Amino acid sequence: MKIYVAGHRGMVGGAICRQLATRDDVTLLTRTSAELDLTDQGAVRDFMAAERPDRVILAAARVGGIVANDSYPAQFIYENLMIECNVIHQAYAAGVTKLLQLGSSCIYPRLATQPMAEDALLTGTLEPTNEPYAIAKIAGIKLCESYNRQYGTDYRSVMPTNLYGPGDNFHPENSHVLPALIRRFHAAVQEGADEVTIWGSGKPMREFLHVDDMAAASLFVMDLDDDIYARETQPMLSHINVGSGTDVTIRELAEIVARVTGFSGRLVFDATKPDGAPRKLMDVSRLARLGWSATIGLEQGIGETYQWFLNQGQGGLRAR
Repeated sequence: MKIYVAGHRGMVGGAICRQLATRDDVTLLTRTSAELDLTDQGAVRDFMAAERPDRVILAAARVGGIVANDSYPAQFIYENLMIECNVIHQAYAAGVTKLLQLGSSCIYPRLATQPMAEDALLTGTLEPTNEPYAIAKIAGIKLCESYNRQYGTDYRSVMPTNLYGPGDNFHPENSHVLPALIRRFHAAVQEGADEVTIWGSGKPMREFLHVDDMAAASLFVMDLDDDIYARETQPMLSHINVGSGTDVTIRELAEIVARVTGFSGRLVFDATKPDGAPRKLMDVSRLARLGWSATIGLEQGIGETYQWFLNQGQGGLRAR
């Protein structure tokens, strides 16, 4: 079985490839962005027609933090829409009947009831700072559902919570909260600092999922028998949330990172800085009923991620 993983160099795509590489029944098919521009319709058409994969996993996307989303909204909506349209349509044109698309929890309304269930989709206003990206991800879900309805394909979508793990982005300016904390606490230990200052009150609650768990859940959903998958989904409400099902406060998260990195100083919370949404938790009961749940605990996962950070030579913090 030949499986094309779009976005294999990203954190999630890389984790999926690592797991697929252990399977004897799979031949992995990948291309770098330099080898295949997924925003180029003709290039994607020619690639799909030549390679004829049996399955496609769409993990490629233009992603970034709040600053990037707010600064480049046109690029975020255009590039993500083009990637989805080209990969999904050209997969269909090449005879691919099974596809998995990876989305994001930002598809849900800014004030969605917590925990956020799949049926919260399109029930309210999106978070303005990443609305273009969210719109593109919603369009990807609806593309899959529409091709299923019209052409009888089996195209599925999974929506992950906040992910972390090997391959994460630890850049000092545009990383997400968990890798940013790992980098900051590591620097404090190196410098012998007495305290670490963290934005906000520390009270907001966030959910985190190790990328290896996300990869396992993605392959689990793709491999589900049609009748089992159909039992828990609807033709136009078919996406599945993927998360740990539990959340922690930012203070609790910081305390875990402090333990893992060996920081023993004070934690200072700067309440003059914004907290963001008070809570963002995914309702993962649909996935649980299907038979999957996360296995990597948060402290264990952060420990593994910190070790990966050190092994990559990032512990020296050369790019301050």
